[in-house]
Amino acid sequence: MTDTASTAAKVPTLCVVGTMAFDDVETPFGKREAILGGSATYFGVAASYFADVGASSVVGADFPDAFRAVLADHGIDLAGVDVKPEGKTFHWSGRYEGAMEQAETLETDLNVLLEFDPVLPEAFRRAPYVFLANTDPSIQLKVLDQLEDPKLVVMDTMNLWIEHTREKLLEVLPRVDGLMINDAEARMLTGESNLILAGKEILRLGPRFVIVKKGEHGSFLFSADRLFALPSYPLENVVDPTGAGDSFAGGTMGYLASVQETGIDDICRAMVHGTVVASFTCSDFSLDALANLDRPTIDRRVVELQDFVRVP
Repeated sequence: MTDTASTAAKVPTLCVVGTMAFDDVETPFGKREAILGGSATYFGVAASYFADVGASSVVGADFPDAFRAVLADHGIDLAGVDVKPEGKTFHWSGRYEGAMEQAETLETDLNVLLEFDPVLPEAFRRAPYVFLANTDPSIQLKVLDQLEDPKLVVMDTMNLWIEHTREKLLEVLPRVDGLMINDAEARMLTGESNLILAGKEILRLGPRFVIVKKGEHGSFLFSADRLFALPSYPLENVVDPTGAGDSFAGGTMGYLASVQETGIDDICRAMVHGTVVASFTCSDFSLDALANLDRPTIDRRVVELQDFVRVP
């Protein structure tokens, strides 16, 4: 059955297909258990400050009303969330140490994610902006087949799919406008150790642009028309980087959906907004900081980042 929190037929400006999860996270700043996580969760809340969002995901009956309320309070349409009455929600446990550049995964319980077979509500199929979060390429292909006439489709992927489902992934890439991927995954996908060569090789695989995420070192845009590099927002304390990449994607796609543009210069400006939103995510556990923002607070930090990178 599907989530009944939203039954409206309104077409969302932006649709995300991804995970909702319980996370156990340990960093040098503390430990939290059974906190709200998942790619669709972080993406949806980040994007909600800019656009109307519809989310497609799957959860178990154990997914609490309090977590659902966090999403609903941000105006996220949950009509595409499939609730499995007998199932348990996807669970991930990880630990960060030192500079917290990468999480050590301690435990992954796929649970209902093994049954994830997204059937988009009719309104979601007409969304002009779509983000395919990090999921099996077969699922991404199924979603693409349901879309009616999107203006912009961007996808994420990871090393697991590159290694084990490469052929399916190569089917997805020509059917999307953009790919978001981290630097290690870009090198893995292409076999190129040089990041510039890797970015250009990915363009030859199909997408119009590629955004390579480099964690604390920012992000890099590759396109036929322009290369663009952006540092991360300077933070004194990174408490929990979980969800930063999905928040970056949400802020970036949310901004593009808000201005109704898809040009490369627009994408560069969108990356600034995505970087800022991700910086708030890193400043606390789970969505504790991200879920308590407003647009003026985001805009002030955007100006700060623009001043930070401006050459005098």
